[in-house]
Amino acid sequence: MSPTAERLQAIHERIARVPRSPAHAVTVVAVSKTKSAADVREAFLAGQRDFGENYVQEALAKMGELAGLPITWHFIGALQGNKAREVAEHFDWCHGVDRSRIAQLLSRFRPATRPPLNVCVQVNISAEATKGGVAPGEALALAREVASLPGLRLRGLMGMASPSGSAEQARAEFARLRAEFDALRAAGLPVDTLSMGMTQDFEAALAEGATMLRLGTAIFGTREKAAA
Repeated sequence: MSPTAERLQAIHERIARVPRSPAHAVTVVAVSKTKSAADVREAFLAGQRDFGENYVQEALAKMGELAGLPITWHFIGALQGNKAREVAEHFDWCHGVDRSRIAQLLSRFRPATRPPLNVCVQVNISAEATKGGVAPGEALALAREVASLPGLRLRGLMGMASPSGSAEQARAEFARLRAEFDALRAAGLPVDTLSMGMTQDFEAALAEGATMLRLGTAIFGTREKAAA
C-alpha cells in the first residue's frame, strides 16, 4: 500500500469514528494544489475520486495530463472574474461563490454541453477580513440567485473556521454555517452540501454536520509552496 493510500485509509477510519446525528454520507475532496499530476494519479489509484484545486492554470495542466481518468474536479480557491470562464468550462464544482457578479459569469460561461456547475455559496463564518464569503445572514439572498441562474446547480454552503482557534471555537463557527444551511432548507432551497472542515479541524466539522471535507496535508503530506 502506498503512503497516500495509507493516509486515505486512516482518514476514513477517523471519519467513521466521529458520531454524526443523523448519520450521513461524507465526501472527501483531496486538495491537490502544488501537488503533481503523478501525486493525483496515486491518490486516484488508492480510490480517491474528488480533487480540489486553488489555482486555475495549475489545475488545467493537471486536467490535461489526467484527461483519461474519471475525476471530479472542485475549484476551491478565491475566484476572480477573469478566471470565471475557465472555471465554468473545466470544473465540476465551484465552492467559493460569494458575489452576484461571479455567479452570473459562471452561468454565462458554463457550456450547454456540460451538466450544470455545482455551486456552494461561501460564508465568512470566522469574520476574518482576509477571507472571502458573505456575512452570516446574507447567504440566503445569494443562494436564491444562484438557484435561479441557468447552467448552475446550487448545492449548499462552504466555510472555513479560524485557523488558530480552539476545537470549541471551530465547532461554534461550523455550527454557524450549519444554521445558515438550515435556513436555506427552511426557505425551500434544495441544498444538500455543507463543505466545511480541513486537515486541522475536520472532526469538529463532522460533528456539526459537514457532508464534504477539503483535506490536503492529511492526504498528501506537507505541501510545497506554490510557484510565484
